Amino acid sequence: MFNHPSLSILAICAKDRPELESFFDYLQSMAHVKLVLEKATPVDLSPYDVVISTDTSEGEEKIESLEQFAAAGGGWLKLVYQSTRPLSEIFGVQPGHIGPAAELRVLFDDPDHPLATRLPDAVYLQGVYHPLELTAEDIEHILYADWHYQHFPMLVARMAGKGKVACTTLQAYRHPVFQQILYRVVRYLAGASYGNQALGIGLLGYAPSVGQIHGLGVQNTPGLELRAACDLSPERLDRAQQDFPHIKTYVATDAFATDAGIDLVIIATPPNTHAELSAQMMAAGKHVVCEKPLALARRETDAMIAMADKQGVHLSCHQNRRWDVDYLAIQQALREGLIGELFYMETFVGGFHHPCGYWHSHDTISGGLTYDWGAHYLDWVVSLIAEPIHTVMSTSHKRVWHDVTNADQERIQIRFAGGQVKCLSRFQDQFAFEAFEAKFRP
Repeated sequence: MFNHPSLSILAICAKDRPELESFFDYLQSMAHVKLVLEKATPVDLSPYDVVISTDTSEGEEKIESLEQFAAAGGGWLKLVYQSTRPLSEIFGVQPGHIGPAAELRVLFDDPDHPLATRLPDAVYLQGVYHPLELTAEDIEHILYADWHYQHFPMLVARMAGKGKVACTTLQAYRHPVFQQILYRVVRYLAGASYGNQALGIGLLGYAPSVGQIHGLGVQNTPGLELRAACDLSPERLDRAQQDFPHIKTYVATDAFATDAGIDLVIIATPPNTHAELSAQMMAAGKHVVCEKPLALARRETDAMIAMADKQGVHLSCHQNRRWDVDYLAIQQALREGLIGELFYMETFVGGFHHPCGYWHSHDTISGGLTYDWGAHYLDWVVSLIAEPIHTVMSTSHKRVWHDVTNADQERIQIRFAGGQVKCLSRFQDQFAFEAFEAKFRP
């Protein structure tokens, strides 16, 4: 089982930097990260693994202590924000001229660099064009920007005695991919190993429509290795071994949970089993990624979270429709301020065919319409509207499909603290027909 070692970070900002708040929030969201914010460089830097400083955060008298901190084995990340102020020579670079504001196409200088694992080949970041100029030869180029058909360094690293330093002039601190890159850089400066260790994955539940997709996803993700599958059905296990001949198969979850080669379990069983199976896997020390919905009751999810905290393992819910293009387009437009404030949103999924004959149509197993397909849409909504939920009103009807236990139709209206309104309609049917509408206040 892999657990990140604790990471102590000091961030020095001489004045309020609202553009950095999102990045600092991202760091603080990780349990193993301890982030301390200071307005000046403290005398004692020994409690920290890495120091993050901004271009206005340290005076001349403090630069020497930061250089000594890095030379003694610490890490120092310098964030240059539209400044040409000279940097310490320890970085081996100086900020170049400040160019125009633009969307920059940014890439890893070495696509196979460990920091690039599982990240896009290119990321598009807003900011001004501000290249770094090299003043030393022993520079590790990490990120560059395409500019007039040439490559210009934008994030570099360098050994400094027993430690490492890094510097970047990129400014998209709110961008989720750039946040992830900066976090990886911080870990890199702290001496974290980015070797060829693979995380062993086990699939618990192998329905052909889901198990194979998860298996292929694992197989195509660097750093993950599919090692086992568990299912009550011998026919499904035969299918799993046909799809992935190298894996072990289990019928009993007890034996599956004790397989030392499995670090993380993907649970893809019917929803009414999620809570019990997740707890069993976490009790055995496994990280868990569970298909949606995470569980069917608040008491179950509370118990799952408590078990994850007790065991010190990861627990998350797999929400595959976060990558739907319509949702991503609206999310990007909101994040980049291209449209006004989102104040009213409608979503709908359904049709008028006879419900399917699988467990999805039975509320004791699936949780009902809202827990089944509705979970995707509710996940979208709470992501797009950050305000706390104020009130929820729901209605349902049972008039036609009496051979299944799900309602025929459900409608949910959510009002948020900021006044935004969201309406979700779900009709019971065999197929999914989707519509997505949002209204914005200019």
